[in-house]
Amino acid sequence: MSEKPWLAHYPKEIPKALVYPDQPLPLFLTGAADEYADKTAIHFLGKELSYRELHESALKLAAYLKKIGIRERDRVAIMLPNTPQAVISFYGVLYAGATVVQFNPLYKEREIEYQLKDCGAKTIIVLDLLYPRIQKVVRRTDVKNIIVTAIKDYLPFPKSIIYPFIQKKQTGLIVQIENRSCNHFFMKIMEEPAVQEKAVQIDMENDPAVLQYTGGTTGFPKGVILTHKNLVANASMCGAWMYKYSPGEEAILGVIPFFHVYGMTTVMILGVMQGYKMVLLPKFDSKTTLKTIQKQKPTIFPGAPTIYIGLLNDPDLHKHDLSSIDACISGSAPLPAEVQQKFEEVTGGKLVEGYGLTETSPVTHANFIWGHRVKGSVGVPWPDTEAVILSMQTGRPVEKAGEKGEIAIKGPQVMKGYWNRPQETEQSFKDGWFLTGDIGYMDEQGFFYIVDRKKDIIIAGGFNIYPREVEEVLYEHEAIQEAVVVGVPDPYRGETVKAFIVLKEGRHITEQELDDYCRQHLAAFKVPRIYEFRKELPKTAVGKILRRVLIEEEKQGTE
Repeated sequence: MSEKPWLAHYPKEIPKALVYPDQPLPLFLTGAADEYADKTAIHFLGKELSYRELHESALKLAAYLKKIGIRERDRVAIMLPNTPQAVISFYGVLYAGATVVQFNPLYKEREIEYQLKDCGAKTIIVLDLLYPRIQKVVRRTDVKNIIVTAIKDYLPFPKSIIYPFIQKKQTGLIVQIENRSCNHFFMKIMEEPAVQEKAVQIDMENDPAVLQYTGGTTGFPKGVILTHKNLVANASMCGAWMYKYSPGEEAILGVIPFFHVYGMTTVMILGVMQGYKMVLLPKFDSKTTLKTIQKQKPTIFPGAPTIYIGLLNDPDLHKHDLSSIDACISGSAPLPAEVQQKFEEVTGGKLVEGYGLTETSPVTHANFIWGHRVKGSVGVPWPDTEAVILSMQTGRPVEKAGEKGEIAIKGPQVMKGYWNRPQETEQSFKDGWFLTGDIGYMDEQGFFYIVDRKKDIIIAGGFNIYPREVEEVLYEHEAIQEAVVVGVPDPYRGETVKAFIVLKEGRHITEQELDDYCRQHLAAFKVPRIYEFRKELPKTAVGKILRRVLIEEEKQGTE
């Protein structure tokens, strides 16, 4: 078997090695503003921004950030859904020479506080609806400035007038922003005069562009250091994989969140790098997504299985024309074969599965969109990406195709390391290979398959959920003696969270009460969907709970 058997299957249009632009991420927006000045950069619920406007807005924000004290390599938190402000903020922070730290808008106070403290952000850009959560924790962090924006800020008339009333009806919230020196308004910043772009010294190899939080069962989420080089490389690979598309000619649907590394790279970075029109939706809703596809006619649609399943199961699917969709790469969770087949029938386009991790910016493998592909496989390594299967017994590369082991990766998209965690960084690499923690195998053709995870991380609907974090919340409940959380198969989310509970003697609590309790302390996607009460949990001789035993029981029960 050859060392890289997958290269034999590369279409002639995909280079086996790429030459990467030696320029930091914000300069791609500078280039797009020069080349596609009047072309639409963003379409958002009827409102459009040209590349010139996007560039000018990002420069205004960069200048303002510097004015309020942001220095090069400072961290700036962004807690926004997919909106024009999210894109402006991302590039504005980078133009200021600072580092973006993405926050999931679903985070609760304890999650926000932990991440703000860990990254040391001094400024946060946040949606008005999320402002009350920030206010509750901000005094215990390094944050000195809060920049607030609203969905309505970038809606066309009359939606901008109507939306606050809809928002109040849906959420019951009217947020009042206090008039204090630490509070700033995004739209006031956008009223500032246009500013000239100023060069910032950025080390492509070493300066973090983004701290993207991820984690495992050994502790709380870790900040993954993704450099400018990492992200430029991965977006360049993505562009090479989709070789049929011309810069400045395509529309790409941005429904997968930008606070997730997959949406950030495949839509927000690739979109600007290629001069595409980015069609943004603040959250996934099947009806809105179907209408948007029919009206805006995007050709490229990165997504996750839950999104494609949601569209296919919408009762009004047949009323919409989805024929503009030409290529979709599915990530975040395994793609069921029947979903792939049905979605391709409905759209007439191609839907292929890919693979990657936050630590790899994120994509390392994908099936060919217009070439040979294998069902059940996550495809082959991307250009300049090496992958091996390491034996679970010896730690050395396996000798035969089909032999299972841990997948290890090398490539320019592999992270610099974990923020302030040198020991965990060191443990994640072996002889220059990044250890993914995923168990898989490679067939004789060089196609890779994922069969299990070494880590106990749960991936539900594309979101990473760390059992220990959920367990710590459960352990804080006065009625609970022991708790362990596992991922169980779910036809829609891929996996869902199940909690096994042992109550203290003489105590009683209902599933509903536990659900209400968890929702006060955890983002909704982390809350267990299933609770099982037991008298005891399986343990080792030293009292360690055997999580794998419970997972195996669940697998057997499902089968």
